[in-house]
Amino acid sequence: MRLKFLLRPNWVALTLVVFLFAIACFLLLSPWQWGRHTERDARNEAIERSLSQPPRPVEQVLPDGEAPSSDTEWARVEVTGTYLPDAELVARLRSVNGEPAYEVLTPLRTTSGDTVLVDRGYIQPDDQVGVPDYAPPPDGEVTVVARVRADESDPQGRSAFTPNGAGAPQVYAIDSSVVADETGLDLRSGYFLLTPDQPGVLNPVPLPRVDSGPFLSYSFQWIAFGIMALAGWLYFTVRESKPGGALRDRTQRPSDAAEPRAKKPRRKSVAEQLAEDEAAERPLPVPGRERD
Repeated sequence: MRLKFLLRPNWVALTLVVFLFAIACFLLLSPWQWGRHTERDARNEAIERSLSQPPRPVEQVLPDGEAPSSDTEWARVEVTGTYLPDAELVARLRSVNGEPAYEVLTPLRTTSGDTVLVDRGYIQPDDQVGVPDYAPPPDGEVTVVARVRADESDPQGRSAFTPNGAGAPQVYAIDSSVVADETGLDLRSGYFLLTPDQPGVLNPVPLPRVDSGPFLSYSFQWIAFGIMALAGWLYFTVRESKPGGALRDRTQRPSDAAEPRAKKPRRKSVAEQLAEDEAAERPLPVPGRERD
């Protein structure tokens, strides 16, 4: 049976690897990249929409302390209140325009009685890779325009800490719940990123680039890789099912090899070759001279 080779252990292992890889391409890797593409498109649309709409009061965008969602993130809002500089923190290990940075987080108590976390912008590290001095927030009541941002998450779930010699506690992710645990304040979910020229802003964090990125092409590439793997497996399966396949049963001879092959002539030794050459150089006998 020509398909008997499919039951060989090495072929079964190859089949499993190929099909598992194809399944991963179709059901895991391609959808993962597609999801990132849709998330990037949703973010780009939210940013572009916020640029064309005027800022609105935070109570209208996020009523009743609602947490930011994909529909409200990046929207511009107006917040009126008073900064709480004694509860200020610094977000470490940030990157702005490819350069290391810190982001300054200052809670702000609104006129409605809520307390929100405001990202005042970024500062560059000093020569000792520490937090340099920066301007404090203004005193008294202020009205700021900021962008709604959802809480970040730290995969390791680390809490705030205060390094030796540092003036303010530091966090690894901008998470209102982590800041609330450190300061004891009742912060609403999410945080608010100050736009340029606002009271208390330092260096405003720039908006991310509005482009689709490579995720859509990556999604199609994983589909193509899965198809190529299955096509390659099918090609080699068809090839091995034909006579003369590399993995065919060696005990079975193909029809064109039913006759025994002729033995290869034995290779002559050097002595035998020299003897034949010497015999070939001897002169042939001439009739009538044998007696001489």
